[in-house]
Amino acid sequence: MRQQGGSTHRLLTVIPARNESATVGEIVRRVRSVVGSEVLVVNDASTDDTSAQARLAGATVIDLPYCLGAWGAAQTGLRYAKRHRFRAALTLDADGQHHPEELPVLLDGWRRSGANVAIGTFPQRLSTAKRFAWRYFRLLTGIGVQDFTSGLRVYDGHAIRALASRKASLLDYQDLGVLMLLRKKGLSLHEVPTVMSPRRNGGSRVFSSWPMVVRYMLHTTVLCFAQFGWRWRAPVRAGARA
Repeated sequence: MRQQGGSTHRLLTVIPARNESATVGEIVRRVRSVVGSEVLVVNDASTDDTSAQARLAGATVIDLPYCLGAWGAAQTGLRYAKRHRFRAALTLDADGQHHPEELPVLLDGWRRSGANVAIGTFPQRLSTAKRFAWRYFRLLTGIGVQDFTSGLRVYDGHAIRALASRKASLLDYQDLGVLMLLRKKGLSLHEVPTVMSPRRNGGSRVFSSWPMVVRYMLHTTVLCFAQFGWRWRAPVRAGARA
């Protein structure tokens, strides 16, 4: 399954995007220059010219007729990867937080680890609210990941098939729900330190205020037990087999 050396054969880069016309073209061009893979932009019902800018930059574009949210758009890309038999899928944000120049570092860390999924993390960017929430969820789930919300990830074929499933469509958040599903399937996670930048536009929807943080934590706790019948277990360091 693992690709050899620096080959990007059958690697798809998926970029979910909603109203990111100011940055998506630049991100696509940089990804194509650095990685050389096919780039798929999933346009999440944008009201600006995100779709046009992505196409001008050389990406394949799927235009969703209505907004599915971050996870719905990402899953659309993973289903495309499964349908077209890509061996791996790389995901990153369209807003400039993730540096395409860091993708070779992420891919190299993933290949060396032998894990099913690699997550690019930059813990220094985490707010106090996120640090509080992640400490709680590490204790609850036993998933020893430093940054649950990082959308900078590489999925191998096993992970693609798991996340393209109908069951994965029920997940409301791409972060913890996805990681729990992968863990339940027995797939392994590995974290790779990467550099990230602050958002150029807007802010976090989930962590915009403490009431929103509490709502997210309650909602996700219910998800842990209702969707997965989760039981507390000691935290497992990312990179270890589940």
